[in-house]
Amino acid sequence: MTADPFLLPQRQATQAPDAVDVHPPKVEYFDVPAMTNTDNKGFVRTVDEYRVEPFGLYMARPVPGRPKIEYLESWLLPDLGLRISDWHFTKGNERDQDFYLDIARIEPGPQVWRVTDLYLDIVLRTGRDFEVLDTDELLAAMAAGLLDRYSAQTALETTYRSVEALARCGNDLDHWLDDLGIKLTWRRR
Repeated sequence: MTADPFLLPQRQATQAPDAVDVHPPKVEYFDVPAMTNTDNKGFVRTVDEYRVEPFGLYMARPVPGRPKIEYLESWLLPDLGLRISDWHFTKGNERDQDFYLDIARIEPGPQVWRVTDLYLDIVLRTGRDFEVLDTDELLAAMAAGLLDRYSAQTALETTYRSVEALARCGNDLDHWLDDLGIKLTWRRR
């Protein structure tokens, strides 16, 4: 039996919440002419491919220094507030997921795109289910004054719209995006 993604485990009123890594929103830069991606820790990574489309930006690059992940493909979709990624895991480290959706504020540039991660994520298993992650991080960042109310509200509303659309389309990302006139292409799909 598959767990219902809308049902959360009930916490006892006296139980302390789990420790949460409180951090400011993570920011990345995508420099199309330079063919680089500056990750959220400030490391500049070489990009194999950028592709600019009317609806967004595609990026493909290796992931050095991470033994469980070897390659990353991402689409930045500013109008949807989503970064959709396909992580290529190393053999033996695969995860039960098809796509990872980061809820984000995406600022397209003519040359450099800026992405601010808004904490919430959706793990999608095509045709089966999805899981919303990191609500605790969003709330902790807001409580610590690291995220303003408008950004938190935007993150929540983007998540609600996304999961509603995915559920309506049978948890099929392509079906949902096709309805919006968006066709994503990937290296390995």
